[in-house]
Amino acid sequence: FDPEGLLRGIYRYHAATEQRASKAQILASGVAMPSALKAAEMLAAEWDVAADVWSVTSWGELNRDGVNVQKAKLRHPDRPAGVPYVTQALCDASGPVIAVSDWMRAVPEQIRPWVPGTFVTLGTDGFGFSDTRPAARRFFNTDAESQVVAVLEALARDGEIDPSVPVAAARQYRIDDVQAAPEQTSDPGVA
Repeated sequence: FDPEGLLRGIYRYHAATEQRASKAQILASGVAMPSALKAAEMLAAEWDVAADVWSVTSWGELNRDGVNVQKAKLRHPDRPAGVPYVTQALCDASGPVIAVSDWMRAVPEQIRPWVPGTFVTLGTDGFGFSDTRPAARRFFNTDAESQVVAVLEALARDGEIDPSVPVAAARQYRIDDVQAAPEQTSDPGVA
């Protein structure tokens, strides 16, 4: 447990311990955490990818910190530059970074300037879709299966895996089909 990370906006919730062919990072907040953990399990079991899962307690706080560091560099270019907290947290993390939120994509996009490497965001942009929570998350592509495909697509873009792999995963999981979403197992009033 990392109390400083909790207060400053991000901490590693689950570190992948097994060695795999590829590595990735999944940043998640709130109700997206269970699907991020499931995605990490699926990536390891089915695609030979080790994924660390990070809990983002405040996208806004991470953004404010990054903006403050930029502002300090602008105002005092003669002084040693600070490093935004999210950059510090992810500096030793390898592989692409996938950020998932039940908010619109613009929320995790706030930290893009300070995330090292390939960065992909998933969020619930749009309106007018009414169905079960699993179907809605499939529709917006924030479910575990969509996160897996996003990681694989980013790895392919980075040249780490063959481009056919994310294509196969998208077909296998039918991520464009809300009817393929898992059954809702929780109380409809619970995330």
